[in-house]
Parts: sequence; structure tokens; C-alpha cells
Amino acid sequence: MELRVGGRFRLGRKIGSGSFGDIYLGENVQTQEEVAIKLECVKTKHPQLHIESRLYKIMAGGVGIPQVKWVGQEGEYNVMVMELLGPSLEDLFNFCSRKFSIKTVLLLADQMLARLDYIHSKDFIHRDIKPDNFLMGLGKKGNLVYIIDFGLAKKYRDSRTQYHIPYREHKNLTGTARYASVNTHLGVEQSRRDDMESLGYVFMYFNRGSLPWQGLKAATKRQKYDKISEKKMSTSVQELCAGYPDAFSSYLSYCKRLGFEDAPDYNYVRMLFRGVFDRCHYTYDYVYDWNLLKLAKTTPHSAGAGAATAGPSASSRQHQLMWSRIPANIRSHIVAVVVVIGASGIAYGSFQASQRIRAWTNMQPHLLHEEMEDFLYSKELQQRQQMAKRREA
Repeated sequence: MELRVGGRFRLGRKIGSGSFGDIYLGENVQTQEEVAIKLECVKTKHPQLHIESRLYKIMAGGVGIPQVKWVGQEGEYNVMVMELLGPSLEDLFNFCSRKFSIKTVLLLADQMLARLDYIHSKDFIHRDIKPDNFLMGLGKKGNLVYIIDFGLAKKYRDSRTQYHIPYREHKNLTGTARYASVNTHLGVEQSRRDDMESLGYVFMYFNRGSLPWQGLKAATKRQKYDKISEKKMSTSVQELCAGYPDAFSSYLSYCKRLGFEDAPDYNYVRMLFRGVFDRCHYTYDYVYDWNLLKLAKTTPHSAGAGAATAGPSASSRQHQLMWSRIPANIRSHIVAVVVVIGASGIAYGSFQASQRIRAWTNMQPHLLHEEMEDFLYSKELQQRQQMAKRREA
């Protein structure tokens, strides 16, 4: 039996979970557009979906804020239909063997800080900053970082008077302990500074591969939180950031100096990271580590039957040489398509892929863009036809 919500959205398979409720893949039966559908049981003790949908409405129009397409109740469930996004940064971190390059962390940091700046400008704090709550877009928005899951968000100041919420203590930990600020562990009411500090821990998680307070064992959740808190407080910023550009320790030190009501200087902290970017002579081309990995997989390792397959190091060198020959103004276009191909689950031979990429590199940018638009459209049509055939079968 086909399940629908809002009359026009077909419910598909489960694809994830939020802080409250499960998320399913869906399809608009009128347009064949794929969407994400979040469900929450109406009988839940503390329903949150209506609050979260209200926050998305407040945030609507911001860069990196998912578009809400329908909100309502269907049977025993509260429902929110949203724009479908790509993988989370946690998913991509795992895809990249749990280590990001400095360049990728800097590219992400710039966008993630911009998202916090926007949310805070709307008088809210997120209170659950973690890699799982940042997703990449799809298609033309494949290089854009989105922030999601406002189930724990809270208003920190009155929109009319601009009065800040009062300082309080003895609060329970809200959010994810691994990335929570020290003050959150100590029971202090959260404010903008805590979102910022949490983001600093996310940056170092991406740099290091793990944080010193991961994997601690305890009999109860409360005891585990205490152990995480103790380890976090006993690990200095310098120790945590040792071996990485000074911008990361400067950022965390700055966040820890902020007062409860202080407004972070978002431009200052973004310039800290942009300074590293410039000094390292990186190109702001939106080429992330996972793009390079996906592109590497499209490069054939051998020619002819029975030929020996090149090992990882040879493959990597071959790919890096190929990539270095591509003009910078074209790389981001190619990467956008590789992201779409990977995210859409469209399978095609590596030889065919590499031939297409080589053809693209010889095109003028405006012709390249048109060629890619045609390619993506044909793949989208092909995918829709396959889905229609499966439904008929």
C-alpha cells in the first residue's frame, strides 16, 4: 500500500533520525522531486516537530537553511516535508577515513561560521552543534553547507527589545556531550559563545580524527558526562590544537573568553581562518577531500585484460597529476557533477566517466556549464524512468 502525506508526497524508505523523530525519503508525485519527510508520533510526550518547523520558517531564506515544503498532521504523525539534502559532514568524514585536510577544514569553517552568524542574527542559538547536523547540498548546491535540526534551538534574546535571557546555573546538559562547551558541562545557561565553542571542537575533531575525551567508559550516562567534562577541562587549548595552524587555538581561546551576553565577532574569527588559507596559497575552489576521492575513483587504473592494477599510491599520483592539469576555473564545475553522481547513486563505468571528464577539461567554461546541465538533466530523466518502471513492476 502506498503511503502519502500532504496529499502529494509519497513516503519512501527511512534515511535517518533527528533529535526528535525519524526522516524518510519521499517524492512529490506531481513533480517527481525527491524530498525528505520527517515524522513524529503525535502521542510523544514532548512533541517538538511543530516547534522545529516554526524555527525553519523564521530562518527561511538564509543561505544554507533547508526549505520547508509542507507541515501538518497525517494520521498518528506530525509531518514536516523538506528539501532533500546530501550526506552529513559526519558521513563524509567517515568516507574520508576519518581525517580531513587543513584545506577542507578551512573551507568548511568559513561556511559553518556563516551559518551560526545567521542563526544568531535571528535571535536563536542552536545548542546541538555537531558534524551530523551539517549537510552538503545536492546538484547545483553540492558545495553548499547546510545546517539542520533545530529541535534543541532556543531563543537567547527578545526580538523586539533585544534583551538577553538571564544568566542561570544548575541546568541539565542540552546537546551532544562530545562537542558541548565547558560551561554547558558546568550547568550554565547556554548562549552564543557555547555554539561557537562547540564549533571549535568540531574543527579539531576534523583535524585530529578524534577528540581526547572520546571513548571514555562509565557505568552511567551521568558518570560518562562527568568524565568527559573532567577531560575537557584538563586539556588545554594549546594541547588540543598542537601541530595545527595557530588560527584553531586562537579561535577556541577567543570563544572561551566571551562573556555570557557577548556578541561574537564573526568576521574576526572567519578572517583568522582565511588568513591561514591565504598563507598556504590554497585556491577557494570548493574542492573538498571527498570530491577528490570520488574523482579518483573515476580514473581507470589499468588498460587491457589481465593488466596489473595500480596500487593506491600510483592511483593517487595519477589522479593528482590529472587534477593539477585542469584549470582552476573549471575544477569546481567538474566537482559539482562528481558530487551529484556520487550522491544520486548513479552507476556508470570508470572509463566512461574519465573520458567525459577529459572532454570537459578542454571546453570553455560557458560551454562546459551547458554540457553539464544537459548531462545532469539526462541522468535525472533516466533515474525517473527507472523509478517509474520499478513502481509498475
